[in-house]
Amino acid sequence: MTDGERGQEATPTGGDGEHAAEHVADSERGHDHPTDDTAHDDGSAHDHAHVEDEHHADDAAGVGAAVVTVSSSRSLNDDASGDAIAAALSADGHAVVTRELVRDEFDGVQASVSQLARRGDVDVVVTTGGTGVTPDDVTPEAIEPLFDKGLPGFGEEFRRRSVAEVGEMGLLSRATAGVTNGTVVVALPGSESAARTGVDLLTSVLGHLVALAGGDDEDDGDGEDDGDDAAVDDEADGDDAAAAADDER
Repeated sequence: MTDGERGQEATPTGGDGEHAAEHVADSERGHDHPTDDTAHDDGSAHDHAHVEDEHHADDAAGVGAAVVTVSSSRSLNDDASGDAIAAALSADGHAVVTRELVRDEFDGVQASVSQLARRGDVDVVVTTGGTGVTPDDVTPEAIEPLFDKGLPGFGEEFRRRSVAEVGEMGLLSRATAGVTNGTVVVALPGSESAARTGVDLLTSVLGHLVALAGGDDEDDGDGEDDGDDAAVDDEADGDDAAAAADDER
């Protein structure tokens, strides 16, 4: 693995934007907090919370996860990034059902992810490593052809957070995500700090994302009311029935 997996640098030095920056609590960033007069203005905060609760009512809870470490030099006993991902998923209430180690090879990475995505107990596959720009960084090339749907926003937000933490070197990561066979697939860098940044982002949306990808939510996530589609279909069926009755006359 070449995208930062050759060492855990304390400062950004290259690769795919991997980093060891510590997260800073909101209270340390100097954020201004609203006064009591503005925080409870006309009950809008309460209404917003109610809408959020309804929106996430069908989120999947306790999803099954597979963690795949892409490396030609590590073992599962020496896998800080994989350990960090597994620990974060478990802490968020999800089950890590399997962990695998594959070499930095296109066919091996693609076969591993494809097989895991078709397991009945796996809802999300998270890879770590191989997202840099050296010749043997092939994880995005291997998994993106498997995607039925891409999730470009994930990689964009990951790079935004990386740049905020380590500067322009964060732009070099090719972290990516998508959905294959109803299973969420996410490719993160190989350094422990970058993996932590990525899995923090993932867990913030994972339950809702898995529900949508698996078809468990009536809302398909496109902002459209699926009931309207059903009404259109019913109207079309009615028109067909009327046409058939006219033909019989």
